[in-house]
This record gives sequence, C-alpha cells and structure tokens, in this order.
Amino acid sequence: MKKVLSIALMALAIAPVFAEESKELMQGFPPSEEMQVSRENFMLPPYNRWAFQHIRELQPTREVSRGDEPVAALELAPLDLADRSYRVSGDKEVTLDKWLEEAATDSFLVLHKGKVVYERYLNDQRESTQHQMFSATKSFIGTLALMMIDEGLVDPTRAVHSYVPELKGSAFGDATVQQVLDMTTSVAFSEDYVDTEADIWAYGYVFGLSDVSDARRRFDSIYDYLPTLGKMSKFKHGDAFHYVTPNTDALGWVLSRVSGQSISELIATRFLQPLGAQRDAYMWLDKSGTEMAGGGLNITARDAARFGQMILQKGYYNGRQVVSVKVAQRIMTPGNPDTFTRLYDDFWYQNVGHSYHDQWWSFRNKHNAVSAIGVHGQFVYIDPVAQMVVVKQSSHPDAEGTSNEVDGPLIWQAIAERLLGGG
Repeated sequence: MKKVLSIALMALAIAPVFAEESKELMQGFPPSEEMQVSRENFMLPPYNRWAFQHIRELQPTREVSRGDEPVAALELAPLDLADRSYRVSGDKEVTLDKWLEEAATDSFLVLHKGKVVYERYLNDQRESTQHQMFSATKSFIGTLALMMIDEGLVDPTRAVHSYVPELKGSAFGDATVQQVLDMTTSVAFSEDYVDTEADIWAYGYVFGLSDVSDARRRFDSIYDYLPTLGKMSKFKHGDAFHYVTPNTDALGWVLSRVSGQSISELIATRFLQPLGAQRDAYMWLDKSGTEMAGGGLNITARDAARFGQMILQKGYYNGRQVVSVKVAQRIMTPGNPDTFTRLYDDFWYQNVGHSYHDQWWSFRNKHNAVSAIGVHGQFVYIDPVAQMVVVKQSSHPDAEGTSNEVDGPLIWQAIAERLLGGG
C-alpha cells in the first residue's frame, strides 16, 4: 500500500485519463478489479474522484445530525458566470467551464447577498452529496473554539495541559490554546504530502488514510498518538506559523474535554441545527471512534455555504445569532503576516495567502477574503466586500496545486468584482 503515499508524483502521468476513467469506477456487481475503489487506493487518482463522495463506505464515520429543524431556504438569483473568460496565473485566460474541469471540481456554488447566483455539480455529485472537506474542517473547529472562548468556557491564554493533562510533556502541553488555534506551536512535524517519510503519513495511519513502515505503525487512536509529538529546536511557541494538522486534533480534544461532547455533537448542535441544514453531515473516525478534527468533515455544498454565509452575516442566520458578532468579526479580520511567512518562503505565501489565525486563512487581495481550505481543492471562501461566499468541493489528483490554490482565488476575485459592478 506504499503507492498511496505517491499521490502527487503519480498525478502528472494519470491526469490525461483521469476524468474518463473515473466514469467507470464502482460500476457493476461486483466492479471489475481495476475499477474497484478500496481503502488501499482511495487517495489515488482516479479512485479519489469516487471516494471523496463516498468516504462513509470506506472508513468508520459518525453522523452529525441536522436534527428536526426546518431547512433554511436558499433563494435563487441565477447569473451566467460562464459567459466570459477569466485571467489566471501565467497571464492565461480560461473559461469557467474549462477551469472547473482542470481543477477536478465536484461542486461549485456562489452566494451573493445570501442568494444562489451560480451552482454546478460535476463528476456525478448531487445537491445532497456529503463531500469530504479535508482541512476545511479545521475552520469549523476553530470557530467552535472561538465560541467557547467568547462564552468564557475556554481561556485562550491557558496551557493546553491544564485542560488535557494527557498532553503534558508533549509539544502541545505548554503551548497556549491560542497558539494551537493559530498553529504557532513548536511541533516537530512534517506535513509534506510528497515526502513518503513525512510525519503526516504516520498521522494518516491512525485514521486509515495511509500505510507506513512497521516501526511507525503504532497507534490506532489519535489520543495515543498526540502525546508522542515533541518540540522543534528551531523556534519557540508563538514565534512562527507552522502548519501542523495535529494542532487541530489537540484543539478538538480540549473542546470535547471542556464541553463533554464529541466534535460531531458540537458541530451538530452549534452549526447544522441552528443553520437549518438540509442534510446530516458526518465525521471520519479513527479506529477507536474519535473524530478526525483536523480533516474529517463530510458535508453538502449548500450546507457549507450556509455556514460561510452565517460568518459573513456577522454570525446571524436563519433568524438567530448562531455565533456572536465578536466571533464572526474576528474570523474576518486578517492575522499576523510576519509569523505567517517566517518558515514559508514561496510564491503562495508571498503573493496569494496573507495570514492564518484561529484555523482560518486570510488572502492577500483587495477584499481581504478569508477561507477554509482543504487539500485536493476544498474551499469555503468568504468575501466581505462583495458579500459573496464560494464553496468548491473537488477531487483533484494533487493535494495542492496551481489550478485550485492560485487560479481559484483569482477567478473568485474577478467574480466578486463583477458582482459589485452589478453585471
């Protein structure tokens, strides 16, 4: 199963037949061996095109209940956003349809002032499909943390071990809750998706995401894995932004310990039910039944859009104040660009991203947009100037790449300016 770790390297060779092959996946009873999606191949293209809409059939999951609330209606005000080309990286112009194809899009939804102006589903996805969101999940967890801080249930200046004694002695133990929220903890951890020896794959093993050598095949529970992570010598807590997914799992542990609720229960009662979600979501679990707080949410595009619209409307949605104005405004406020680029000196960090705080990304554009972002092309993008929310769910062969991470924000900024111009 080592081939699961070579996603980015294989993508270039597979890309030309990617879309065509994916149409035949999981057809027949049983499917042919070469078209069978399994736990061994589901992160590889073209198999991921089916898998990211069917995680529940491949991994253990827990329901995130929408409850019995009436569904909050989304008004339609359609615009033809595909009637022109958009300028992207390399000074190229692409049609919206062409970009959606290149970016391996499964859903693309644009809200303007709360109304659906554009909605498209591809790759057999439907309005009711619960799609894997990967690290866009982090922004839901970060928002939960801000809510508990705002309510006085969590003190952001307290050390993590004061809430979770099991983490004392780990890299997280003497970090503050806020440092975990901002990912400025000094954790010795590599999240390089191309490096087959990176720590992210040992983390992934806990959730059945990858295979690793026998020496690293030690933990079936995230609660057993997190206390083993140590510190870096390069910098201290608070010195630099360092993107480490287990930060969010440590944060989730704090929230569940304080609230006495699982992450699934918190997302259900704090978000899906008051938002009037149209369908249950679900969370990916480890082998001991604990949620992958760092990337396990599966949700419909419309319900992800409702969440983004609620943040845009200063926490108010569906006739109620879902999060406080203070929390919503904090999410929309850019973070510290100095710590953001201290460890990362590349094009995206210098020209596209602006900062990271509270598990949300801020963009370096005229509208100070913010976004939840997940690998393989998952976004909940919020533009406060154009009053626009964009949801993109995807199954791109690359964990990270130009079509989603660079060209996407350029196209969304152009759409935002078009909406502001009224055309």
